[in-house]
Amino acid sequence: MKLSAFTQYLAVILFVSPVDCQGQTGSHSSSVRRPAVAGSFYPSDPDELRSQLSNLLKSYSSSGEIKNLAALIVPHAGYVFSGEVAASAYACLDPDKKYDRVFLIGPSHHIGLNGASIYNKGNYSTPLGVVPVDTALSISLIREHRCFEYCPEAHIKEHCIEVQLPFLQHRLKHEFTIVPIVIGTQSTETCREIAEALKPYFNESNLFIISSDFSHYPDYKGALAADKATEEAIGSNSAERFLKTIRENEFKKIPGLVTSACGQSPILTLLYLSSETPGVTVRHIKYMNSGDSEYGDKFRVVGYHSFVFIRDTKNKSFSLSDEEKARLLDLARDAIKHRLQNKSFESGDTAAFSKRLQTPLGVFVSLHKNGKLRGCIGQFLTTFPLYEVVQKMAVAAAFQDYRFDPVSRDEMNEIQIEISVLSPLKRINSIDEFELGKQGIYMIKGSRSGTLLPQVATDTGWSKNEFLGHCARDKAGIGWDGWKDAELYTYEALVFGEKEMQTAE
Repeated sequence: MKLSAFTQYLAVILFVSPVDCQGQTGSHSSSVRRPAVAGSFYPSDPDELRSQLSNLLKSYSSSGEIKNLAALIVPHAGYVFSGEVAASAYACLDPDKKYDRVFLIGPSHHIGLNGASIYNKGNYSTPLGVVPVDTALSISLIREHRCFEYCPEAHIKEHCIEVQLPFLQHRLKHEFTIVPIVIGTQSTETCREIAEALKPYFNESNLFIISSDFSHYPDYKGALAADKATEEAIGSNSAERFLKTIRENEFKKIPGLVTSACGQSPILTLLYLSSETPGVTVRHIKYMNSGDSEYGDKFRVVGYHSFVFIRDTKNKSFSLSDEEKARLLDLARDAIKHRLQNKSFESGDTAAFSKRLQTPLGVFVSLHKNGKLRGCIGQFLTTFPLYEVVQKMAVAAAFQDYRFDPVSRDEMNEIQIEISVLSPLKRINSIDEFELGKQGIYMIKGSRSGTLLPQVATDTGWSKNEFLGHCARDKAGIGWDGWKDAELYTYEALVFGEKEMQTAE
């Protein structure tokens, strides 16, 4: 296996001069697209492949299925490098869900195109069997949209779609039909055209899977920096912010960095769809890079992220029991006390924590003394479980809020802790979409950003314009009216504190 591992590592997007392919609509007989990378990117033996998939998915069996997934972003390197990250997203799929179609969208690594190529000549196959292609829809899309064509060279050797199929075959119980799309352009206008063409199919009946690796080929430290910025941009569900971050990563001149995302165009296409679909939010699942694999090194790495895009089906809001709230408050206080004693804090038996306490969610921790704020720091996007984020933010609020002196041992008995567990960010295009008192606001303008929690409106009695103005001026530093041309995001918060818990007792 090690002899072929290096070949799995070398995939990077290479855009060359566009090939002039015919946008044919099915004039010759059907054929089966045979596996191109079985035996190198993943095992060619069916039993070995099933065993590897089982082991990868088993590691994330406790992460929880999500009933209303709209899309995934998953890597496409060899399984020994990126299989864990891919599995973390595929484990979120409901195995019993029956999809009308699975749209698989990835970048062309071998040829350039004026737009995208859709396979419409037959089916795909893997060592686990044949996967049907919706050739009728593929032909229709090519016929009706100039951004699509069929180019055999875009599919024959391309691995970005192929490596996703065994995960789907192994995970889903029902048969599924795919629409394989390989994008061979970096034109933002063309990506917008592709999104518009696919928009009617971005619904609850279909699943979209975007295939992309991330940073190529900085050292380990450089990859962490570039990939973190890209993670936050995708998490914002903003196509504009994603493009801006890709450019900013280029300007940073990170040694060895060739691209921040080889699937830049497929990701951009998804963000055009998701950001304009009400109720779709983004959750980051896992990050690793090839330097974390026993087959890689730390000097020249490739980054791997997994994300899930979740459709709002009006399910109940996130909630915690009183016992879970009390546990989080205890963890927050213990973390601060341990820091005061120069000890590392311990979470105890985390395996016994409920699934909700292990869910990755943003958190703000606020400290109050004699009714006045004594510190407040939070984090929106995270890959860490809720209990761990609470501990980190509690320590940060006590010792890293520049507005206050660090908390001392003598005053700990006077400190009251309040926790705000945040829902995922939702991009809004108008303040009419913002519900004062129910939602918090997060705004970004250039390199500046700021937020006000939902409860601030209740505490101050501010109007909506005052709330936005104070956030823009006092938190983001962009002036009272700066919010008017800033990116705006809303979120909700589940707020609880020691004071209320003590009162309830």
